[in-house]
Amino acid sequence: MSNTITTTDFNFPNQKSVYRGKVREVYNINDELLVMVATDRLSAFDVVLPKGIPYKGQILNQIATRFMELTQDIVPNWLIATPDPNVAVGHLCEPFKVEMVIRGYLSGHAAREYTLGKREICGVKMAECLKENDKFPEPIITPTTKADNGEHDADISRSAILSKGIVAEEDYIVLEKFTRDLFERGTEIAASRGLILVDTKYEFGKTKEGLIVLIDEIHTPDSSRYFYAEGYQERQDRGEEQKQLSKEFVRRWLIENGFQGLEGQQIPDMTDEYIETVSERYIELYENILGEKFVKADISNIDKRIEKNVLEYLANR
Repeated sequence: MSNTITTTDFNFPNQKSVYRGKVREVYNINDELLVMVATDRLSAFDVVLPKGIPYKGQILNQIATRFMELTQDIVPNWLIATPDPNVAVGHLCEPFKVEMVIRGYLSGHAAREYTLGKREICGVKMAECLKENDKFPEPIITPTTKADNGEHDADISRSAILSKGIVAEEDYIVLEKFTRDLFERGTEIAASRGLILVDTKYEFGKTKEGLIVLIDEIHTPDSSRYFYAEGYQERQDRGEEQKQLSKEFVRRWLIENGFQGLEGQQIPDMTDEYIETVSERYIELYENILGEKFVKADISNIDKRIEKNVLEYLANR
């Protein structure tokens, strides 16, 4: 698909290094700033799919930066500016080596584990007799390790994180509090849009000054699962699937086409028509999650647009 950005090769003034994640590319400027470019790459089952999705990077970046603004009163974050629809600039942080996953409902990975007969995930016990997509009595925190590219994130318990020294206990207590506070705020905002925030993940880092801050994305369809609130209970009572807003529809399509990221499996062909439907779904996600119309940026020369906007921002700081 033309007019997508799937990889970047910028060389900004005082650039020290580039980190390439599954979806974002992060430029270190003078060990002071991070310039994070949200690409149009699509990942599922910890695998980056071969084709980009038009506007996906813009959508993720704009949702994440909006939610950082909406939560900065309860949890400090790394964000300084958004000089381009696909770009966030923030403070240089040392990331914690765990992702803080929080679940309000038995869905996704937790539901798959439950179906296999497991009643404990990440050291947290789950009640008997739950159905997929039932609400937990209280949200549960189920952390994962932060894997390198190509590796799978792995479930890990609080006790293992502490005993292995992955995160110091005094810091982990803060991560847990921030995770619960953000999920509570995200749940309130979702409810105001007629949505249920089902589960999500947060990533945190520490600034040079030792402040723990929220980094990366927050409450996007890539990091979160949403259900439509209307009809949720009726669908549960009838044993029907929930209407959801997340990239779960991509995972389902991959599973139906014989791909779950396992060794020897081939990624199914993504036709231009299919890519167009994925782009449209992401726009639908944006409009529902933020409650406003999505305004498409000019993508006729997306690389040059991003480079120009970032260079202007850096020159005028």
